[in-house]
Amino acid sequence: MARKSAQDNPLAPVTIAVGQEDLLLDRAVREVVVAARAADADTDVRDLTSDQLQPGTLAELTSPSLFAERKVVVVRNAQDLSADTIKDVKAYLGAPAEEITLVLLHAGAAKGKGLLDAARKAGAREVACPKMTKPADRLAFVRSEFRALGRSATPEACQALVDSIGSDLRELASAVTQLVSDIEGTIDEAVVGRYYTGRAEASSFTVADRAVEGRAAEALEALRWSLSTGVAPVMITSALAQGVRAIGKLSSARGGRPADLARELGMPPWKIDRVRQQMRGWTPDGVSVALRAVAEADAGVKGGGDDPEYALEKAVVAIARAARSRRG
Repeated sequence: MARKSAQDNPLAPVTIAVGQEDLLLDRAVREVVVAARAADADTDVRDLTSDQLQPGTLAELTSPSLFAERKVVVVRNAQDLSADTIKDVKAYLGAPAEEITLVLLHAGAAKGKGLLDAARKAGAREVACPKMTKPADRLAFVRSEFRALGRSATPEACQALVDSIGSDLRELASAVTQLVSDIEGTIDEAVVGRYYTGRAEASSFTVADRAVEGRAAEALEALRWSLSTGVAPVMITSALAQGVRAIGKLSSARGGRPADLARELGMPPWKIDRVRQQMRGWTPDGVSVALRAVAEADAGVKGGGDDPEYALEKAVVAIARAARSRRG
């Protein structure tokens, strides 16, 4: 669901793909390459990392060819280019070569912003590839994937798919493709359930839900199942953090209708209702304890400890105990 500028010609001399969502960045590159090879089947594609583009390399890659071949030059992590190489790129932006498309992938943050500004000033085509951190964004992505494939899916089916798969856009896109390939007619929640119930039970969010509800044994069972089926530990710590933060945010918010609280807290209304059920045993001190437990687990799974599984188990138990703090 990358958003594009009005100047939407994939064969524009320069394209900047801005953001940190890997799937969208790869799609932005693929769109340019497909368009180039449609124009010239012999298009030469050079896909480089920032450290491979040294001072002078761009000039070599974009120098005129005796055979006038079309070329696509892709530079990944352009924000990490050296100062001298950035000078080369800025100079090139002022006079891009014919039959060559330069694609710069840029994280969009402050680092390397001068290059990004120069590309925009030069009129580069821009494709926005933001990281989809909100559930609503991922839900919109799933809907757009079904539409792009010419198929219909119910809102409940789209939500069930997001709940089952989680935050990985590649996996979400793959799941949509599989469902469209295997199922005729409208895809509903029952279909998603048949395909992905096992994934839903093993998801990191199930671990988090059971933990913040104070159900330690069930949370540990879900944790072990998730890890055995290949769920990355970092995804589980992320889900635990989201679950505890949601408790803290809602417990400190003023009362109101789910729709009003959803706007205030940046949560969908259905989640407001779920978190209200989960927060009954929590106290402010419990939230603090749980957040510290999540931070320790996060450090443990990112190299700060010898046993990521043990770090997660400790966090799950600590969160489940904190969830019962009001009940003593």
